[in-house]
Amino acid sequence: MQMNRPAVYPFAFILACCLGAAANADADTDAGAASTLYVARRGWHIDIGVAAADLTPPLNQALPDLPGARYVFFGFADKHYLLAPKHNAPVLLSALWPGAGIVLTTGLPNSPAEAFGAKHVLALSVQPEQMRDLQSFIWRALRTQDAVLTVYQQGPYEGSVYFLAVPKYSAFRTCNTWAAEALRAAGFRVHAKGVIFAWQLWMQARRLKRSQERSQPTAASLLGGATAIGRAAKFRLRRRPLLSIPTAPPRWFWPADSDCRC
Repeated sequence: MQMNRPAVYPFAFILACCLGAAANADADTDAGAASTLYVARRGWHIDIGVAAADLTPPLNQALPDLPGARYVFFGFADKHYLLAPKHNAPVLLSALWPGAGIVLTTGLPNSPAEAFGAKHVLALSVQPEQMRDLQSFIWRALRTQDAVLTVYQQGPYEGSVYFLAVPKYSAFRTCNTWAAEALRAAGFRVHAKGVIFAWQLWMQARRLKRSQERSQPTAASLLGGATAIGRAAKFRLRRRPLLSIPTAPPRWFWPADSDCRC
């Protein structure tokens, strides 16, 4: 019976290989580690956020104006409407025509889920190049003077500021259109054309989240799969005559036939 043990070694190798990769996923170096992009639904408005620690030059110029911020959210809006003392019918109608845009930037001292409510926040995993492209898109939307970002005025609540925007706001390019364009800039497959309302983008963002969850197997699922394979192997070994033990690993062990991506 001792002769049967070498045939079980490939199972142990695959299990250690896959579980090791899953366990080390969060321990990658900064050069290749994934970070998180946040999509927050604030009623009729969608904001895009990142961790303050992930902000890099030149967009990190926003941080000194948001002391204590652990997360920073950006939202595009109509300047005239947002700064108007009263949001009456004439002001609302004026937002339908192209006008100056503004970016409301919010610094959060707590988590996005605590600030907006867990059901109103989606966290999407992004690679370094995606985070870089997202920040480049946001930076290009901000009006600067000689590549220097300056606060236009304080925001409507503590921990928020307004920056002037380069793009114009209109009924056909709303805050939600801009947020969809930000996700597209980050490499996500979403459509921005025709996105006017928050629910139109929120449905797409939820689909992205579900897709990421399906494509990321957990260590528990890998362990369960390896256990099932091990049981099948033991069954076959018990039924196999002693003299029929193969002298080479079975065909499923070769890398070309294995689903392990270690």
